[in-house]
Amino acid sequence: MRTRSQSRNLNRQQQAPSAFIEPFDLEEPIKNPTPPVVTMDDNRTMDQLLEAPTEGYEDAIVVPEITADNFELKHGLLTLVQNKQFFGHDKEDPHAHIRYFNKITSTMKFPNVPSTSVKLMLFPFSLEGAARIWLEKEPPRSIQTWDDLVSKFINKFFPPSKTTNLRNEITRFQQRFDETFYEAWDRFNDLLRACPHHGFSELHQLDTFYNALNSNDQDSLNSAAGGNFLDKMPRDCLRIIESKSKVRNSRNKPVVAKVSSSSSTPGISSDVAELKDMVKALLLDKKSQAPTPVKAVEESCVTCGGAHSYRNCPATNGNIYRDNIQEYVSQAAAANYNPGNTGY
Repeated sequence: MRTRSQSRNLNRQQQAPSAFIEPFDLEEPIKNPTPPVVTMDDNRTMDQLLEAPTEGYEDAIVVPEITADNFELKHGLLTLVQNKQFFGHDKEDPHAHIRYFNKITSTMKFPNVPSTSVKLMLFPFSLEGAARIWLEKEPPRSIQTWDDLVSKFINKFFPPSKTTNLRNEITRFQQRFDETFYEAWDRFNDLLRACPHHGFSELHQLDTFYNALNSNDQDSLNSAAGGNFLDKMPRDCLRIIESKSKVRNSRNKPVVAKVSSSSSTPGISSDVAELKDMVKALLLDKKSQAPTPVKAVEESCVTCGGAHSYRNCPATNGNIYRDNIQEYVSQAAAANYNPGNTGY
């Protein structure tokens, strides 16, 4: 049987939280989150204390330490890299820049030096303008490997919106009116190279290109396939397209239909031909005719019929013409007068 004192002691033990004391490590340095305070014992002047710090200028790209002896980047290699710099414009292709950069850097081999280290050292020299500003704004030591650099570079200058636009161009590809088979195939491949991550299979690519061609080029592929082009296997279809694209002199362009008498509408064609002949004859007749001089209008007198104006007629001299007219008007008025005619 428990006493009251034992029960009170037991309750205190149950209610009191268990205290856990972490072991103190003497080897671990004490961390002080507060910045160091400049004391009066510091012998630097006010100007020296207010100077801008000279730390924190580390680059974003971390180049591994090179232990090889006599390692040196030649000036000619730097010149090759700088000859084709990437500026970050909208029409520039970052994938093409990476391919060119890899080709240039692969021409130089250094003993005991990884090629990725050389690429990390040279890549900043291949940038200019907005691209260089982008790299300078990256956090210090944030790019550790060549794959990190390529990934950040592509995602910066090849956003998802650009990928969507190129995928739509590939899907809606159509052979142009004045475009040969070789030119259409070359342009289609340019779109595929501009977007390496398009995600279209080889089957989808061949089907899209075949359906984008005009009827003449489709018939040519069917003839080369010995039947229906789409009945062949994808590798055979690609071989046929590659073989046909090598013939650059075959100008299989659509021809504009000309109006002729052998048209499918003979009635309209004959009318058009007759109209053309009439216009041609009219033009030739107009050229053959000489300009006819304009004949002067001869004057004729209304009084005497002479070859002069009535104003210069000798019969009207001395107001005789005016007196005759006045007499004629008076006679006409007297003959037509009727006292009962109120309208007059």
